[in-house]
Amino acid sequence: MTDVLVVGGTGLISTGVVRGLVAASHDVTAFTRGERDAEVPQSVAHETGDRNDDARLAELAADVAPDVVIDMVCFTPEQAEAAVEAFGGEITQYVFCSTVDVYARPPERNPVTEDAQRHDADHHVSDYGLNKTRAEDVFFDAHDDGAFATTVLRPWDTYGEGAPLNHTLGNGTYYVDRLRAGKPIVVHGDGTGLLSACHRDDVARGFVGAVANEAAYGEAYNVTGDECITWNQYHRRVAAAIGAPEPELVHVPTDVLVDVAPERTGMLRDHFQFSTLYDNTKAKRDLGFAYTVPLEEGARRTVESLKEEGRIAEWESEPFDDRLVAAWRDATADVREELA
Repeated sequence: MTDVLVVGGTGLISTGVVRGLVAASHDVTAFTRGERDAEVPQSVAHETGDRNDDARLAELAADVAPDVVIDMVCFTPEQAEAAVEAFGGEITQYVFCSTVDVYARPPERNPVTEDAQRHDADHHVSDYGLNKTRAEDVFFDAHDDGAFATTVLRPWDTYGEGAPLNHTLGNGTYYVDRLRAGKPIVVHGDGTGLLSACHRDDVARGFVGAVANEAAYGEAYNVTGDECITWNQYHRRVAAAIGAPEPELVHVPTDVLVDVAPERTGMLRDHFQFSTLYDNTKAKRDLGFAYTVPLEEGARRTVESLKEEGRIAEWESEPFDDRLVAAWRDATADVREELA
């Protein structure tokens, strides 16, 4: 049994991590801001505070005295440095939730392994990915200096109960209602770009498997989906999973979408436009990671959760999609007429 402190224990992935840790007989303390509830076992102890409060982190190191820290909400090198200052020399292992966004995009080859080129200051797609890369470096330096053993996990496109489903124009839940109503669905490019979504329960399994696992000390791991699907297949599978009709997919170039809807296409610009797959072999070997929740099952469970919580917005609440579809169809019709 290991005493584990989870920094950020009520988010999408971290809720699954906390449940998995308890199931594996670890003693768990969740450190959160105390602003939202999560369905976690009663045995979990709770501490509240601001993760950016360096003094509070030091108090946790002394009062909770964990063996292992799992950090789900470190996003900058400065936060990483504060964590090393607070927990260095006090714990055995630090497990950092990073992201596959640390890898350079587009990748040199697919599937991407853990030794692939990462972002640097001169070549990066997003500040998010660059900051996560720099935070990784802080923790690996701490590992090399003997402050604690570092393990880094890199999830990608994680979904599940308690969160919406991603799509080309963000993650608004109106997307589910558009599918159910048989409304056209906007898809970036020609829809043949690849993705590998992974349910949070499977991602959480990787974190649980890393705890007090000496094989994982000083290592980084991809923990992503195993299904290689296109965006066209994604929308069709989600529709089938929730009993919606075969979706009508409207393909619009990515650069056009980013130009006309910059506030809706941040994830598309930084993530989804790239066709990427990730090799999970190392996590399967060392952490017991496994892909067990097929997309159809995970999508059904996610939508059922949204439905129970009353969080599915009506498709009429977001009229932009229909305006975009109409404008794009008119424009392409004009081009065909002009050049035919």
